[in-house]
Amino acid sequence: MQVKGSPTIPKGIKNILLIQLGDIGDAVLSLPSIRALRENFPDARLIVAVRENVRELIADCPWANGVISINQKKRSLLEEVQYQKRFFTHLRRFHFDLSINLRLGDRSAILSLMAGARQRISFYDHNGRIWQNRVSTHLNLLDYEVGQYVADYYSSLLAAYNVRTQYPLPQLEVPVEKLKQAEALFAEEQVPPNQPMIALQPFSLWHYKELPTPKYIDLIREITSEYGLPVSIVGSAEERARASAITQGCGPGVYNLAGKTSMSLLAAVLKACDLFVGVDSAGLHIAAAVGTPTVSIFGPSAPASWAPRGPEHLVVQHNLPCVPCRQKGCDGKERSKCLEDLTVSEVMSAVATQLERLKRS
Repeated sequence: MQVKGSPTIPKGIKNILLIQLGDIGDAVLSLPSIRALRENFPDARLIVAVRENVRELIADCPWANGVISINQKKRSLLEEVQYQKRFFTHLRRFHFDLSINLRLGDRSAILSLMAGARQRISFYDHNGRIWQNRVSTHLNLLDYEVGQYVADYYSSLLAAYNVRTQYPLPQLEVPVEKLKQAEALFAEEQVPPNQPMIALQPFSLWHYKELPTPKYIDLIREITSEYGLPVSIVGSAEERARASAITQGCGPGVYNLAGKTSMSLLAAVLKACDLFVGVDSAGLHIAAAVGTPTVSIFGPSAPASWAPRGPEHLVVQHNLPCVPCRQKGCDGKERSKCLEDLTVSEVMSAVATQLERLKRS
């Protein structure tokens, strides 16, 4: 429902800023919105503002003309003033006509205002924040509905202005040179070539979304013994030691790629794999967006909101009355009984189904 501003976007838009300052998964789920803007404004310059750690992914997006990234590292007061001055000076040089803010919160609202666009579209904020509702020229009351796919929620803001795409699922392009880099990494890590590969992401930013380490070891052992396929563990540099603990408990056929990839190279690695197995994490969204089938392991979060869509994607979630509770673990205590009780055989059943599909295809 429109609560402020015109229900239409004026013609003659030349420069557009799309703001998505959420996590990596949020940025991936915003790809349909980027595509919708490109298809509806084919001659406009489209710039996407994201966090620094997402920059590489969006830089490879064929529907965006450029990326502006927000660097949130700690700086002294003087360094922060200098950084902000340089950032906003650069931002204003684009002469934006239109900004679309896909997030709630002061940071993105201020960014929308400082960009200088005459038309500033955003979601209405119920929480009474001063910035969001005041600085936007166009506000839409489009509350997130429980169970709504997050990509659809982001797209709903543009759909309110009849800006749509026929491709509502996230799709991520992987440049050929990045695929070659992925091949070089596999060779460097001595991953066997010319056979199906499985990528496993055991970790999340939030530990309450993860399986206990012994279950990952048992899962990988079953995959390698039953199917003889190599398993590559992916993750961040900070997770490399934890990934090493898993590989050391698994025996041969397991490769630790955690910390070996940039964000765009991770997309290429997942594109080169035939199946992704992992928790509710950035890797899951990236794998689905590059076209790799997935088995996603969910605990307290809701698959209806976050799991990839389509028959090539399977979800494993333990059947408890409280699932999904959408909390940070049981009673908000950062541990999830639904994941502690999830059996390896439940995950293996989904993996077996996906590998059988792969074999048939």
